[in-house]
Amino acid sequence: MRSFENIIGVTHLGDNRFEGAESPDRAERMFGGFLIGQALSACRHTTESDRYLHSLHCYFLRPGDTTKPVEYVVSVIRDGRNFSHRDVRAEQRGKEVFRMICSYAIPSTAPTFLGDAPPIAPAPERVTYTYVDFCRDQMPDPDYIRDVKNRPFEIKYINPPADFAPSDSLERQLMWMRLVCDVNDDPHVHDAGIAYLSDSTLIDHIALPHGKRWQNPDFDGTSLDHAMWFHESVQADEWLLFDQKVEWTGDGRGIASGRIYTEDGRLAATCMQEGLMRFS
Repeated sequence: MRSFENIIGVTHLGDNRFEGAESPDRAERMFGGFLIGQALSACRHTTESDRYLHSLHCYFLRPGDTTKPVEYVVSVIRDGRNFSHRDVRAEQRGKEVFRMICSYAIPSTAPTFLGDAPPIAPAPERVTYTYVDFCRDQMPDPDYIRDVKNRPFEIKYINPPADFAPSDSLERQLMWMRLVCDVNDDPHVHDAGIAYLSDSTLIDHIALPHGKRWQNPDFDGTSLDHAMWFHESVQADEWLLFDQKVEWTGDGRGIASGRIYTEDGRLAATCMQEGLMRFS
């Protein structure tokens, strides 16, 4: 398996333009986490090394073609004393497929408040039900399962949904996740890894209150946007607890939130995603 740095790697074309490495997926739509990871790689070429990613906001505008390379165009919005802001466009065949604005900050010392404590969860070594198992059992799409198996992550469901009946109350979805490919020591690569992981299952969750799964033939959904805030530099190839919650669904859309914790309970990141929901 390729290293993560190679998977999300980009080649500098000049004038803040970059071309991404080939997608490992062969699905009809390009995986959003792949676009986020490569966009962050492109942005890192334009920022000082002492500034660390603290937030990103992105929109998925068109389905990415997994058989074509993606070109990333980075614009410098501002470089201030403490913050740097970047805008990056991802294009294929002259059309914009993805847009992201991200912000980098110089680390500073300040009081910390962590909010809710992490949920109680069994150790990852005790959890055996994987995301591949979940896909085989509840979303049996051979092409999707093939792509999930080829992605450089391992995800273990702590409380996989078993009931297909619609429900007004839904427990939070808990899972352990990590990268399983080679990852270097660069904290910026690990930040990109966490962003990549965060797009893996979050949008699946919004279909659950309606008794649907993301790959059901009578349900059509896609990610519309993704927002993320990074609180602490952590290792993306170590186990991370992903605590997910459906915030709202309606008007053909749904919103899910997620909190990502380290195994020892530190809050690493917070994310939210909105998805399109169509029922036939």
